[in-house]
Amino acid sequence: MRATLYVFSREMKSYFFSPIAYIVISIFLLITGWFFFSTFFIFNQADLRNFFALLPLVFSFVVPAITMRLIAEEMHSGSYEILLTLPVSLRQVIVGKFLAALGMVCAMLIPTLAYPVTVALLGGVDWGPVAGGYLGALLLGAAFAAIGLFASCLTRNQIIAFIVATIICFGLTLLDRILFFLPDSLAGVLNYLACGAHFKNISKGIIDSRDLLYFLSVGFLGLYGAQLVMQEKY
Repeated sequence: MRATLYVFSREMKSYFFSPIAYIVISIFLLITGWFFFSTFFIFNQADLRNFFALLPLVFSFVVPAITMRLIAEEMHSGSYEILLTLPVSLRQVIVGKFLAALGMVCAMLIPTLAYPVTVALLGGVDWGPVAGGYLGALLLGAAFAAIGLFASCLTRNQIIAFIVATIICFGLTLLDRILFFLPDSLAGVLNYLACGAHFKNISKGIIDSRDLLYFLSVGFLGLYGAQLVMQEKY
């Protein structure tokens, strides 16, 4: 546990001691803030529906930007071999880096708590869907972080890691949008694999074990895939 926390703290410091964290958080807040306040000022609607509806799409690009350097940069610079000489296991390295990426997701979401507070000050707000939306955002961010970490293990090039992770996350986000092209037997399977449908359920305040199992499964597969890739390389 101590070794995992060491890797976690090491990665969090590297995020905030460089421009990465501030650039990513600023871009995220700029995009989500625009869609939230555009409905507020242009359409005279004070709600969070657009904010939560947009999150899976925004996370498809932002979370891979967070994770692309986690392993790829270490392998490119050669510091990964030095890290493994420390009393840490491969699993502890992967879990620590995953938790750091999830910590960055939390850091992005914390400023957005101003959105529901703003809505509450202007009128009534149903805190059930709001709590469900943020829970769904954490689960979605964790799943995409695991995918991004897996992509970062595949290559020494951060840009390639970003592209691979973005394609996978973007595909999972839009998978349920193409179901009308497919037969019903195949559409049911792909609908379960689409993250958008599961996130939408949770963001409505509906906590279903199938949705929780989906995000936990995607996260586990991403981390397990990352460990298998690194075991083959080292």
